[in-house]
Amino acid sequence: MTDPQVTLVVVPRERFSYTKESLESIYEHTDIPFKLVYVDGNSPTPIKRYLETQAQAKQFQLVRTNYYLSPNHARNIGLSYVDTKYLVFVDNDVIVSPGWLNALVTCAEETGATVVGPLMCQDEPLHETIHFAAGECHVVTDIHGKRHIREKMYKQGQQVSEVRPQLKRIETELAEFHSVLIRREIFQKIGSLDAKMLCTKEHLDFCMTVKEAGGSIYFEPDSLVTYVPGPPIELTDMYFYMLRWSDAWMYSSLENLRQKWGLVEDGYFKTKYNKKLGSRRRRTIIRPLSYRFKKLGKKLGLKRKQIEQALLAVDKVINRYITDRYARKYLQSQQQLTYQDSRT
Repeated sequence: MTDPQVTLVVVPRERFSYTKESLESIYEHTDIPFKLVYVDGNSPTPIKRYLETQAQAKQFQLVRTNYYLSPNHARNIGLSYVDTKYLVFVDNDVIVSPGWLNALVTCAEETGATVVGPLMCQDEPLHETIHFAAGECHVVTDIHGKRHIREKMYKQGQQVSEVRPQLKRIETELAEFHSVLIRREIFQKIGSLDAKMLCTKEHLDFCMTVKEAGGSIYFEPDSLVTYVPGPPIELTDMYFYMLRWSDAWMYSSLENLRQKWGLVEDGYFKTKYNKKLGSRRRRTIIRPLSYRFKKLGKKLGLKRKQIEQALLAVDKVINRYITDRYARKYLQSQQQLTYQDSRT
């Protein structure tokens, strides 16, 4: 059997309830040898047991922490186990398609690419609606000497069936962490992923760092994958989801990006600070709850919007408690934390 050239590093994204579907798609649709490191950040007991069973049956490395992980923290844990030429970070809500990994590796081999991103779709039905098909990410300096970030994602929202025949392999500036192949040697130049990028825009930081180090990024449309976002339907997903998309984590990530790259606090950041903080929780948790309480609201003389505003106020308090508690217990002492390795 040919020694694998690539290690898949699967990490939690925002929930655990899609673990089985995602992992099974990897083993069903991956047709070249690979290693797999699965980083399990405090999944609920049924998922924990499922992963333990699968790790034993399929002989992959399972690394578990007894606390929730930010995405880059999870990726750095997985990265420490990689000894192959390439690695692929895969979120635990991603479904792959036949030939996906072979296409990524082939692109890297033929172009010498440091990073290769697939044609990324979103939502169900699978592999139909494009989320990302290459893009732009760089810093520009205006006439006043102020630095601004420019980010653009191509083809978002378009249908695969309509545009895929015209898509070609191209060099680009952007790839996303939903699923991305990376030449391992780049980490000897740039070090591990920035753990201060807690939950958003970490792919921008990584891609600009790679380009700054002289690496190249390619888009490979022959590799097709889909990520399936929440909402966190299972109660066991809720705590992690609220932490993952917390106001504190999002603000901290954006501020770290801005300060690290010397960016001005322009409209890009002000919009995200003023409108985006809490927007995912509002869309996936608060708004659906407001509709469920609509009948009760009528009895109390409240409109649905008023119910939503009341729930948002409660959400802010709970969210602040969750992030403060996590920061006290984990963020300030991560280097002392331990994890369980399936090899031991």
